Amino acid sequence: MKRDFLSIADWSPRELQKLVDVAADMKKRPVKYKNSLRGKSVALIFEKQSLRTHVTFDVGIYQLGGHSVYLTQSDINLGKRESVHDVSKNLERWMDAVVVRTYSHQACVDMGRYMKIPVVNALTDFEHPCQAIGDFLTMQEHLGKLKGKKLTFVGDGNNVCNSLMLMAAKVGMNFAIGCPVGYEPSQEVVKIAKGDAKKSGASIEVYHDPAEAVRDADAVYTDVWVSMGQEDEKEERLKAFNGYQVNKRLMKLARKSAVFLHCLPAHRGEEVTDDVIDSKQSVVWDESENRLHSQKAVIYTLIRK
Repeated sequence: MKRDFLSIADWSPRELQKLVDVAADMKKRPVKYKNSLRGKSVALIFEKQSLRTHVTFDVGIYQLGGHSVYLTQSDINLGKRESVHDVSKNLERWMDAVVVRTYSHQACVDMGRYMKIPVVNALTDFEHPCQAIGDFLTMQEHLGKLKGKKLTFVGDGNNVCNSLMLMAAKVGMNFAIGCPVGYEPSQEVVKIAKGDAKKSGASIEVYHDPAEAVRDADAVYTDVWVSMGQEDEKEERLKAFNGYQVNKRLMKLARKSAVFLHCLPAHRGEEVTDDVIDSKQSVVWDESENRLHSQKAVIYTLIRK
């Protein structure tokens, strides 16, 4: 039976930890997995611009011996030139898996429903599960066992925040977000996360005071205040997020051993200062590298299932 990777919520704590462990093993022993996807082809459908996600999937599939086909919105105009259903039914006849980076989460879900081959969510307006796998690998490398540790997200309750919150709840990591009023994470996601947190012994907290959210955190995470597709909201958002910048003053409220993460790209001087992202506490380049290993682990796990 085929499996998709559309949402962190769809996978069990054991399965998610296994993805992180496979990614760690691939990083440590890449030769073991060489040619494990020989003869396999993966379509990469990207409606949104990308550096890390595009490069790491493309290179990762190549390193595993597979072949990728990169398709932009101008190539297929998903849902307009041709319906999501018809694109899906074509691709399943040629490919072994499909990776989708799109604005609409529903389009990603529909592709998973229509296709008999695995579909991977490489970012939608609702979640970014592949980012979360790389992030938890990075935190595991620097913090050790994550159960009982605290992850704080400062900023917009967006797609990245949703996936991080869901995964933290699954693995027993306490999660807090500090965000302005009106920019809280999805109530649906908070409800699901709190349900999983009860089982794992974790806590899920939403604060409007970033200082309160960051206090005693083991990891502090932020993202841009204005994402792709939100350019017309820029002035409003910059005003709303004033006071939510991750700077040295805010980082001092976290534990001395705390690490700083950012999914990138970063708007230096807005959500984060240079003296934080370039500091010894910053693990953003490890985090970026680990996207390669986590993408490989996801594709390998789904195709080899």
